[in-house]
This record gives sequence, structure tokens and C-alpha cells, in this order.
Amino acid sequence: MTSMERRPLVHHDPAPAEAAGPDGRPPRPPIAITTAAAARRHVRAFVGERWRSPAGPPTEQSMIDLILVVSELVTNAVRHGGGIAGFDVALTPEGVRLSVRDHSAAVPVGPHGPGALPRAHEGNGYGWPLINRLSSRVDVERRAAGGKTISVLVPLT
Repeated sequence: MTSMERRPLVHHDPAPAEAAGPDGRPPRPPIAITTAAAARRHVRAFVGERWRSPAGPPTEQSMIDLILVVSELVTNAVRHGGGIAGFDVALTPEGVRLSVRDHSAAVPVGPHGPGALPRAHEGNGYGWPLINRLSSRVDVERRAAGGKTISVLVPLT
């Protein structure tokens, strides 16, 4: 596989009303995400530009939770998944949906799902339990072409 084939991209899933920006231009083209810092910056900007809710902007705590989940998902893909194969972010009425694709078919060890906590810390870190605790939905899908996608929904209030 060449380095160009492994170049991670960010894909946005704009809602039909978001197909064009406020100025009528199409959305920005995908950008490469290779680090947790780049992913955090991108998600902060994405939410800041596109979040619209009658309840107002997301709370500071919900943004902190979102950024923690972003950091852990990307860091896990880099450290344990052979690198980032793709990064998607989309807004839903419930919050932010994140999907991180990596190059490893190995599924994270431990419970999956909202609020899932390990019985005891086994030395592998706290990232996966944190992702599960802060997300209202967690899905892990092995990809037919290799690797896996971890998708989460992080509520914004």
C-alpha cells in the first residue's frame, strides 16, 4: 500500500440544508487528519460553524466530553490500529457522530456501549472505557476491505 492510499481524510455528512455553506458555496473539501490535535481543532471548528439548536450552544462540559472522545478515538487508531484510514464527523439532533477508520481488524478489548465500564483496570489504558462512558452509542464494524470503523454518538446539550 502506498502512502497516498493511507492518507486519512475527513469526510463530512452534511444534512441536505447544509449542502452549501451560508454564502452559497459548497462545503470545504476534505482535509487530512493525522493527529489527535488536528482532529480536535477540526471538530471544534465544525461544531462551532454548524451547530444550531433552539437550546443554544453546547455546554462547556458537553464540548469537553466531545473533545475527550475525539482525542481517544484518534489516539487509539494511531497507537493500536495501524494509523487513521478516515475520519468522519456529522451533526445529528442528538449531538455529534464521529467515525474513525483504521487499518487493523482487531476490535478493542472490553465492554462496548454507553456507560460500559471495565470491572478492573488491566493496564491497557483508560481511553476505551472513557469513549464508552461519554458516548450515547458505540458501534464497531470490521470492514470487508480490511480494518475497522468505530462510530460513536456524543450528546451535546
